[in-house]
Order: sequence, then C-alpha cells, then structure tokens
Amino acid sequence: MSKLDKDTVLDNFTKAYTAANGKAPDIEAKGGWYSVDGGKNMRLAQLAEETEALVGNGGVGGEHAKEEAKPVAKAAAAKKAAAPKAEKKNAAPKAKKAKKTAGGFSVKDFYKQQIQERNPGAILPR
Repeated sequence: MSKLDKDTVLDNFTKAYTAANGKAPDIEAKGGWYSVDGGKNMRLAQLAEETEALVGNGGVGGEHAKEEAKPVAKAAAAKKAAAPKAEKKNAAPKAKKAKKTAGGFSVKDFYKQQIQERNPGAILPR
C-alpha cells in the first residue's frame, strides 16, 4: 500500500479541476474525508483517482501534473494486483481456525451435558 501525500494530491487535483472546469474547487476537509464543491465526501485515494480521470480527459495542459499523476496510477495498479494475493493468504488461515475450534470447548455442548446430568431424558431447548 502506498502512502499518498495529502498536499501533493490536493494540489494536483486543484490544478486538474481548474483546467477542466475553469474555476478552482472548494475543498472541505473533515476527519480524513474531502468534499469537493459541497458534493459527495471521498477519501484521499478517491481524489487521486479523480485527478487521474481529469488528467486522462485532457483537462490539464501542464506537464508537471501529468508526471505526478503517473506514479499514482502505478501505485493504484500495484494495489489492485496485490489484492488477489492478499485474499489467497487470508483464506488459508481462516480454514485452519475453523478446524481448531471444531475440536475445542463448546458452550452448547457444555450446557447440553449439564442439562442431561441434572435431568436424564430431558428435552433440550432450541
């Protein structure tokens, strides 16, 4: 997972948005969430993706913003490629945990045994 620099991402987004829409965006930051022109709240990574989309549409004329957007795109692609590997690694330990708990202590079995000891032949509750 790559770390995004807040100032760089916001600066690139502002440049791309200004070039695409002709006016500077009104960005409100609150607790790690960013709202652009009073719209839907989004995280910093989503702002980076929006910048990439604006740059991809030809909205930015400067070379500087395009060069900085490329590492963000590579980082996003690397993150997507790493996601399936992480899912496969996480799937195996979950199966092992299920096997360990199956042979361990069970509250239901303990309660069942306790009822059977007190009243042999009693019907267990649901």
